[in-house]
Amino acid sequence: MEADALAVPGAGNSGTPAGAPLGNEPVGDLGLAGDHAAIWSYDFESETLSWLPGLENLLGGADFTEAELESRLADLVAPLTSGTRTSPPWREFELEQSFRNPADELRWVRLRARTIGDENGSSGLLGIATDVTDVRENRQALEDLTDRYRLLVELSPDAVCVHEAGVVTYVNRAAVTALGASSTAELIGRPIMDLVADESLPALLDRIASLHRQGASTEPADAVMLRLDGTKYLVQSISVRTTWEGRPAFQVIMRDISAQKAAEATLRYQAALISHVSDAIIATSGDGVVTSWNPAAENVYGWTADEAIGGTVSDLVGAALDPEAVLRKGGVMQTTHRHRNGSTLAIRVSAAEMNDGFVLVCADETARRRAEQHYSTVVASLDEGVVVIGPGGLIESANPAACRIIGVGHDDLIGVPCVTLELYDEQGRIPPARMPSVVARRTRVAQNGLVLRLRRHDGDDVWISLTARLLTPEDPSADSVVTSFTDITERRAIGERLAHEATHDPLTELANRTLVLDSLAEALSGAGRAELTTVLFIDLDKFKVINDSLGHSVGDKVLRIAGERLRRGIGENDLVGRLGGDEFVVVTAEITEPEEIKALAEHLREALTEPITVNGRQLHIDASIGIVTAANDDTRTAEDLLRDADVAMYQAKTLGRARYEFFDVELRERMQRRLRMEQDLRDALQNGELWTAYQPVVDIESGQMVAVEALLRWKHPEHGTISPAEFIPLAEESDLINLIGKHVLRTTTREIAKRRERLDVDLNLKVNLSARQLDDPHLVPTVQDALKTTGLPPHALTLEVTESALMRDQAAAAEVLMSLRDLGVSLAIDDFGTGYSSLAQLQRLPLDTLKIDRTFVTGIAESRDAAAIVKSIIAMAHAVDLIVVAEGVEDEEQLAVLRELRCDQAQGFHLGRPVPSDELFGAAE
Repeated sequence: MEADALAVPGAGNSGTPAGAPLGNEPVGDLGLAGDHAAIWSYDFESETLSWLPGLENLLGGADFTEAELESRLADLVAPLTSGTRTSPPWREFELEQSFRNPADELRWVRLRARTIGDENGSSGLLGIATDVTDVRENRQALEDLTDRYRLLVELSPDAVCVHEAGVVTYVNRAAVTALGASSTAELIGRPIMDLVADESLPALLDRIASLHRQGASTEPADAVMLRLDGTKYLVQSISVRTTWEGRPAFQVIMRDISAQKAAEATLRYQAALISHVSDAIIATSGDGVVTSWNPAAENVYGWTADEAIGGTVSDLVGAALDPEAVLRKGGVMQTTHRHRNGSTLAIRVSAAEMNDGFVLVCADETARRRAEQHYSTVVASLDEGVVVIGPGGLIESANPAACRIIGVGHDDLIGVPCVTLELYDEQGRIPPARMPSVVARRTRVAQNGLVLRLRRHDGDDVWISLTARLLTPEDPSADSVVTSFTDITERRAIGERLAHEATHDPLTELANRTLVLDSLAEALSGAGRAELTTVLFIDLDKFKVINDSLGHSVGDKVLRIAGERLRRGIGENDLVGRLGGDEFVVVTAEITEPEEIKALAEHLREALTEPITVNGRQLHIDASIGIVTAANDDTRTAEDLLRDADVAMYQAKTLGRARYEFFDVELRERMQRRLRMEQDLRDALQNGELWTAYQPVVDIESGQMVAVEALLRWKHPEHGTISPAEFIPLAEESDLINLIGKHVLRTTTREIAKRRERLDVDLNLKVNLSARQLDDPHLVPTVQDALKTTGLPPHALTLEVTESALMRDQAAAAEVLMSLRDLGVSLAIDDFGTGYSSLAQLQRLPLDTLKIDRTFVTGIAESRDAAAIVKSIIAMAHAVDLIVVAEGVEDEEQLAVLRELRCDQAQGFHLGRPVPSDELFGAAE
């Protein structure tokens, strides 16, 4: 509320304690207004408003009560008080609000405020309210004036046309009417020469050619124009050199003077006045007394005919006007007159002598002159530098943009020889004759779009796009040159950066696939092709483990370090690139001998295997490298070589990683067969080509079949039986193993459930699981669904997992096996003894059965050592309650030894080969 001393809430940071009287310091830089201003404050905690005297004058209500003033002020500052509470101290805000005073007048007030407080935050607002009604009204008046000026050209009675490169780009309404068109669309885009009669073309071209600089204009000249219907009419035209949307153009102002010419002829020969012309026509006596004053004169000068006739012409036009002086200067002169209201008029006066006096034709060119001035201003405000160079090579004129780009003042540039400007081409060479303008003058051929580097006077370099051409190329004797140029330094830098990003890997800054292929294609083409081109395809081993376990940020650092090591390990003319992921490629044409290529591959591997320290951890990687060479008569493309190198790298991976392999045709054929087999395997599942064989598992003591192991078989329609050793790895690598595993599980559980019921036997089914299946999140639901759908009891199903799959990730494997055990199925470890596990490790896994690998069973009857190993395995397995199954039993002697060693079960060709279910169970039935 109003008080003699206004308290500043929370003004601790300003040096004024809270509740102290308001001084000038806290609000000084907010800007105080005059009489129509009031200071106010708002406390965030108490939500109270305060103000100094003067608010009632601002709001126009001297009789307002304190409550009314507070209410009106609260409404005005509400957006500020509600939206600035969380702003830090000393943050300024501004807002304009409207209100109606008691006289119902619309008023505007500007509110400027600042948050005040201390380091703990803002405690309130301190502000000034100022009446800005008059300012807003003046602003609106200025906008109205701008609109009127914009419409000046469009509504001008004179035809105005702009043409660029000989084509019409703009016409006003008067031009549309004058040229007999129904709309601007009939004229825009039409060649300007189509609208000019043949007899006026040469003179028109000469006038345009005389315009040497932006803003230059021709003297008024007569021309014959053609309407669209082919009729002709006479105009007086003025051409102005200008720009249209940043490009050189010409504006033509045309006044239809057909009637005026007729009037002038009548004045000269009949001393008659034509009252309907657009120019002021004034007849005077020999001593300057007005005898005739046409309507146009009334419009131009503001005097009516009744007021003007009998007066002195000089008094009426506001300047000395001597017709005889005009005649002495050729009958036409440019001068300045004044309107009745005192405003200045740009007038072109034509004089003709009559019997006892003179006829004066006064053309008002005020609008045209103003337009010319504005166009000159436009040239001066262009961002494009424009310089005119005279015949002697000296700079005659320059616009501000040219001075700014070159880096010198206007006065320091005028009169300077153009060759003193330091210009260099993109190769750093000095261009011919040091300046394109010299070339344009000598050859008379325009130099367009030259990209040059300009050394400024301050030593900095800028890149410019420059064009130099003769001002009047049609004139054989004209030697002046206009040079225009644009600063493209930033645009060029952006272009170079984009080009680099398009051809380089953003992580390692190495060449990307696009640049590798382009460079390789270039190396394979041309007469200078090398004797031998070598491509090394490099894939990092163990990188996926690092990326998955330590995160992508660590993986990215490893990739950058690997890329840098490869970069340092190659020759100056060699290329290293990253194709994506952990795949790199090296292209070289510097070595030709196989031993040198092998040495390079080993060198690169050694560089990569050096320990890498990231975030304090020491990491190790290796590489598998595929190598392909192409002699100079090799017809393979860049894509072919990269593909073949990839194939060789894959072979190195297959053979154990951390090695290199050379590509050969046989390798390609094997890979192509592998790809075809993978596709055929996808089709085989749908076409019913996969079937299951069953091999008996026999209890060694009783000799009875207690279980069968389901073994997948593939009968290819073209290649016959495909070995599982060939197609199972394909399935595991291509993710088909999960689909195939699901198919096998469903079909075998259905088959064994049916046989158990029909034969009334407690027969167990053993199904193998791959390592990839253990990673499948749908494995457990799939097993559960198969048991539920087929009716096979869970205890009748044993899922076998290889030792290597269990040891790959024991924690994850244990979690999956526990989930399977919860379903009630049995679990077995297959091929035991081929990995790195121990029974102590296996004890932590929920296993029921251990299968001894066939390699231990093969020599059990002949080798006491083999028998001792098997005996130890059986003893330890029994110690942890595991059932032991021996694989690969081939004869009775092996079976006898296993019986003696107290092995529980066995399987092998001696006990039964894998056969279709009907063959196996048909005999049993």
